[in-house]
Amino acid sequence: MIFGVLLSRLVPGDFVSASGSTAAQLFLFRPRRENIRQGKETEEKEGRERGEMASEFKKKMFWRAVVAEFLAMILFIFISIGSALGFNFPVSVNGTSATQDNVKVSLAFGLSIATMAQSVGHISGAHLNPAVTLGLLLSCQISIFKALMYILAQCLGAVVATAILSGVTSSLPYNSLGLNALAKGINAGQGLGIEIIATLQLVLCVLATTDRRRNDVSGSAPLAIGLSVALGHLLAIDYTGCGINPARSFGSALIANNFENHWIFWVGPIIGGAGAALIYDFILAPRSSDLTDRVKVWTSGQVEEYDLEGDDMNSRVEMKPK
Repeated sequence: MIFGVLLSRLVPGDFVSASGSTAAQLFLFRPRRENIRQGKETEEKEGRERGEMASEFKKKMFWRAVVAEFLAMILFIFISIGSALGFNFPVSVNGTSATQDNVKVSLAFGLSIATMAQSVGHISGAHLNPAVTLGLLLSCQISIFKALMYILAQCLGAVVATAILSGVTSSLPYNSLGLNALAKGINAGQGLGIEIIATLQLVLCVLATTDRRRNDVSGSAPLAIGLSVALGHLLAIDYTGCGINPARSFGSALIANNFENHWIFWVGPIIGGAGAALIYDFILAPRSSDLTDRVKVWTSGQVEEYDLEGDDMNSRVEMKPK
């Protein structure tokens, strides 16, 4: 009785029932206040995430990274495909026509990737491949917005480079502009399998080489990734012309106006890149952080990646082992 009277004086009259069950009213009122508080926290959290995405959009370093992907893609495509077109010159030795040197082309692709990674890796991470960008997205290392902008820049860069190359090599007979196509005797399923495996080993190498948790990588990350690109070409050139890069395949297909079996060179690298990310993050080197916390990067991005004023300048270099 005394307890009820004391509670009735502490609690406003609106919350006191006619029967005097103040304790019961308090019990019912607290969940309401808790729900209101949780609702406000959810709204504030969503507002912060929208603000973080807008903040990434406004960062100058973000757009520098997108431009770096575009320019590096132009150089990469021009050098690598240009090396592959050389065999089309009407050169013959003792009446025998020259054939494409797969080792030369593979090294050109690999070394050009390594060079571009060393040149712009500290600015954009030097993805230069939608499959690599997808792998890093699924690995929760970049935001969705950044991934979309990178893929757009990569495709535009490939188209511009192939268009320039088309003008430079216009005198070449049977100029395919590096168009990816299935070799004779290779069906769509076999070509798809080749593209998946070749891309998987590349993206797996990128994720492993740039893993910030590792302290045993003493060599050059760009060179390791470049060699992985060369390895993929040594495998796949004779079967599919080696796509493993949807943007590179798209540029040639668009300028040559030939999209026959083009879907293989998107679906294969996408499956390979996604598979590499899942295998590395959940089987080979599982991360200790909670998955729900990691996927927040998809909306907020890694803002510190673009902080040029920060103490740890290496925090934004994706192509450099940590």
